[in-house]
Order: sequence, then C-alpha cells, then structure tokens
Amino acid sequence: MEEIVFALDIGTTKICALVGEVREGQLQIIGLGIQPARGMRKGMVVDVGEASVALAKAVEAAEQTSGYHLSEAFISMAGEHISSTNNRGAVAVGRHDTGVSSDDIARALDAAQAIPIPHNRQLVHLIPRSYTIDDQEGVRSPIGMHGFRLEVEAHIVTAASSALRNLSTCADNVGIRTNEFVLNAVASAEAVLEPNEREMGVIVADIGGGTTDLALYMQGSVWHTHVIPVGGYHITNDIAIGLRAPYEVAEQVKIRYGDCRPQEIDGDNVFTVEPFGGEKIQVGRQDLAYVIEARVEEMFQLILQEIQRSGYDGMLPAGIVLTGGTAQLRGITQVAERVLNVPARVALPRNLVGLVDSLQSPAYATGIGLLRWAMSGQQLYRPRLPQTGLWGRRVGNLLKALLPG
Repeated sequence: MEEIVFALDIGTTKICALVGEVREGQLQIIGLGIQPARGMRKGMVVDVGEASVALAKAVEAAEQTSGYHLSEAFISMAGEHISSTNNRGAVAVGRHDTGVSSDDIARALDAAQAIPIPHNRQLVHLIPRSYTIDDQEGVRSPIGMHGFRLEVEAHIVTAASSALRNLSTCADNVGIRTNEFVLNAVASAEAVLEPNEREMGVIVADIGGGTTDLALYMQGSVWHTHVIPVGGYHITNDIAIGLRAPYEVAEQVKIRYGDCRPQEIDGDNVFTVEPFGGEKIQVGRQDLAYVIEARVEEMFQLILQEIQRSGYDGMLPAGIVLTGGTAQLRGITQVAERVLNVPARVALPRNLVGLVDSLQSPAYATGIGLLRWAMSGQQLYRPRLPQTGLWGRRVGNLLKALLPG
C-alpha cells in the first residue's frame, strides 16, 4: 500500500513542488514542479497575487508529472520573523505498571509549551531535546521506563501569524491546504544530515536567496534554530552594484565566474560583461572573487556570532553542513572553515529515488527534507486520482480570479 506526500518549498528565488510516493517505508520522487519565485522577499510574501501565480504553475507541473490531483502540502517557512527558545515541562508519571506512556509525554510537552506567546505569533515547532525521569538525565525515549516524575526539555519555534497566513493564502488560492509549516533548516537537515553528525554536534546552514537558516543538532535532536536575513541575493546585489549591471546579468556572472578564493585565481583571468549602457567591459575574475569573498565572510561571521550567542561554541565536532542554492559557490567551504574553525562540507540530498536528475543539488534539500519530515511524522494522506481536463485548471482559474473583469 503506497501513500503520497506533497511538499512546497516556497523560497525567495524559486518555488519547488515535490510529490513523493512512500512504499514500505521508502520514498520515491514521482512528481516535480520548479518555477522562479515571484512576489517573495527574504522568505516572506510581499505580493500575494504574483506569488500565487508562480505557485500555481509549480503545483500544476507537479500534478502533471505525478499523475495525481494534490490537495494538501507540507510547506517550508523562512524569514527573520521566526524566533525560538527552549523551555522545560514536568509532570507526575501516571500510576500504572507499564511505565511512562505517550499520554505522559504529551502532558509534559503541554507543560513545556506553557510560555507567553503574543497574540500576533503562533507556535510552529515543539521539538523534544531530552527527557529526565526522576534523577536520570539524557533519556532519549522514555516510553516504558519507570519513575515518578517526567521532565522534558523542548525547543520551541514561533513565527509571525501574518507571515504564515500569507503563505497559507497563496496555497489556498491554488487549492492547496497547509498540512504543516516546517522551518527551512529543519527540513533540510532531514535530507542531508548523517545520524552520527546529529549525535556528535553539527550545525546546518541552509543558505538560500534571501535568508540563511540555521539548525544546530546535538545528541540526535534540534537544540537551537535561527534565521539570518542575508543570503545569495546580497552577493548578487554587491556584484550588480560593482559592475553597474542589471541584477539578472550579475546573477549569471555569479553562477558562471563566482569564486570565494581570490588568492587562487590568476590576476590576468578576465571575462566580458555588458553593464547598463550597453558597452561591454572586461572584468577580472580575481576582482570579482574579492567582492564575493567579503560578503561570504560576513555571512559566516554572522553565523559565528549566533553559535556563540547560543552557548554551543566549541561543541560542534561535526562542524557545519552547507546546503541551499548559495552553497554551490566555489570555495565556500574554505571560507566557512577559516571563519568558524570547524569542518565544513556542502551537502546534497541523500538516498534519492525516482525523478532525481534535476534534484542533485543542495538547492533542493529543503523540498526533499519536507517529504522526509512528512514521512517521519506519519502524517500521510490519500490522494485523489486526476480527472479529465484537469491540467491548466489551477493557473487558469487563478488568473481569472486575480485579473479584473
């Protein structure tokens, strides 16, 4: 018996719609839709109409390739409105011979989330870090263990209600119900981390177009999260200003010639670019690399400050795992290792099966991770088979609703 999971990675620069089939615990990618993002800035919706149109096209492509009509999805979230904290909750263990039950854990988590949350924010994640039973600390799974007092330490992530509502509105506009929001870095970790990295201590940095999303793992669980409002867009913007060129030209220059290692580039190595005005100029690749290196160093300095603020500096033997589209910059691991003084690697999604040729890139770690998050939570749903004449319905109906009569 197979089940279908649907993920929407709604980012600053792209929208990725993925459909996965889960059969006997194995995930196979059966549907894919990728569109350039519109109406988004720094991970947040700034134009519902434009964002909805782009989303509709991505969903329609995913439906066409998968052969299913999709109705609900796990959706990524980013943006500097996201915040996190840690809290403890303790309860008396129920009096029965079977030890700690799932009801006891639920009551402990309810106690942990009893923190003041402003009316304009909502709780998104409540992730157990560790449990304590009586005086025994560091318990991973307390089910069936015996004791009188159960305590849980939980990581709590909250987000601005309006930002989440805007994302839900875009999904609703194309007939997709939001099953659950998942923080970008947490989703990406599901796709790229090895089990031993989670145990030893590691930080995932999902460097997207508008934000850098961080998730710190220790002892197998999330211990800290944060969103830095700096990403690949800022590198491209620096290039555009330096070259006095359109943003699109600067983006192509970054992808084709970008590097973070100016010392390793021949000073005579040049390329041609057409800035505003139309007269082509020659630019040194080493000069370009100095511009990129400065911005990337700043990004990792911000990451270092956050690690130090979290109190886990020096406790990450597995280092930093880089993912997201900007992680493809040449030499980015060298800058990370120099600034953070920890091992660094660029990670691709692991163990992919199905339509994977287009997904072998760190840019798609969040989308793949959303599917794996859905699997781990067992929050699967049965799809409805498509009806005749379905294709084109989402975009067509949406345009009719958005355009004036």
